[in-house]
Amino acid sequence: MSGLPQEFKDRMERLLGAEYKAFLDSLEREPARALRVNTLKITSEEFCRTAPFSLRPVPWAKDGFYYGKEDRPGRCPGHEAGLYYIQEPSAMAVGTLADARPGERVLDLCAAPGGKTTHLAASMEGRGLLVSNEIHPARAKILSSNVERMGIRNCVVTNERPECLAERLPGFFDRIVADAPCSGEGMFRKEEQAVLQWSPENVSMCAVRQQEILEAAAGMLRPGGILVYSTCTFSPEENEGSVHRFLERHPEFSVKKMPGYEGFSPGRPEWADACPQTADTFRLWPHRLEGEGHFAAVLQKEGAAPAGHFPWKMQPVDGNIRKLYREFEKEALCCELEGIPVLFKDQLYLLPEAFPLKGLKVLRPGLHLGTIKKNRFEPAHALALALKPCESVRCCSLDVQEAGEYLKGAIFERQGEKGWTLMLVDGYSTGWGKQAGGMVKNHYPKGLRKN
Repeated sequence: MSGLPQEFKDRMERLLGAEYKAFLDSLEREPARALRVNTLKITSEEFCRTAPFSLRPVPWAKDGFYYGKEDRPGRCPGHEAGLYYIQEPSAMAVGTLADARPGERVLDLCAAPGGKTTHLAASMEGRGLLVSNEIHPARAKILSSNVERMGIRNCVVTNERPECLAERLPGFFDRIVADAPCSGEGMFRKEEQAVLQWSPENVSMCAVRQQEILEAAAGMLRPGGILVYSTCTFSPEENEGSVHRFLERHPEFSVKKMPGYEGFSPGRPEWADACPQTADTFRLWPHRLEGEGHFAAVLQKEGAAPAGHFPWKMQPVDGNIRKLYREFEKEALCCELEGIPVLFKDQLYLLPEAFPLKGLKVLRPGLHLGTIKKNRFEPAHALALALKPCESVRCCSLDVQEAGEYLKGAIFERQGEKGWTLMLVDGYSTGWGKQAGGMVKNHYPKGLRKN
């Protein structure tokens, strides 16, 4: 790969020795392409049976699959329906190692664009509380849109500094993922900008910021909880070095031994002042597996205690607003959705459990139910994407050609009962339509429509 900084190459040659040439050669190959099935909506078995792609399993992600160079999953209706998330394959290791459980409180601290959040959500099976945070506003919006597309019901999306969250949520979480901002050496093959921005000074700056992020995460984790620290870079300062410095300041944490997977390599204590625990971290090298590369460490806090309890009081939603929503629910849904209704201006959300929304920058306080309009309720696109066909009173099935037209805003001739209708592609929800007079009016959001 041409254009690599000479200082980077010199350092990698010192670190890798005899493996250096294989490492350089790997950067000349085509990047590996992969997706992860969204099991909140479809099983991997069903996806593999119906997907028009050539698929091979990603060894360390049970719902992850490599797809072929000629495949275009981003252009398929199934992508808009949230049946899968296109994700760099080695990054899938983080969600696997985090091993989130249904009913837990889980934090994805540096979450955009949403690959790890959506992985955690699938593992949680819609139960518990998932807080997904991103400090950069524009990236936080992308994160929020991916949470919506994947039909995640139990996720609060925030746009906060980690330190601010730590002040509000001490000992609150069972599990935290901190995929920290880094020098991005693992993205050199895919992103030229990562090469242009690299410098030894940037590596050092990232290592300092990573310690600040880990400090915030440590305070938010309950005794006995799990913290997964990861980067997509190769520099020892940001990987084994960051773990070593954190353990020196926090003796209540230790590296948890986890089973490895095909292609995983152990961390290198000799790159971290001979810290023995770093041998139980993982390096994913691009010359040893199909992926761009990653580092991950699973850290456990000593002790055993439930996540912190906070008697937060939620502002009750006005009775008339509840009435408007219940009228819609009775007319259009076959189920009662569980959660705490919260109102943001004229937007109604369903919060999975009590959470301190006031004083935090919150983009998505749970599942977006819809908009309160004068004497009526209009359901949100997010609600459609979160519903299964069996949860909707009316459904309208579209074939592949019709699905493409629906995503462009087409209206369809259909006979049926008047009212809000869940639009299905291959049996999976894609958005809303409204049945009336032998027609289904298109309510796919104008901002998402395809040209």
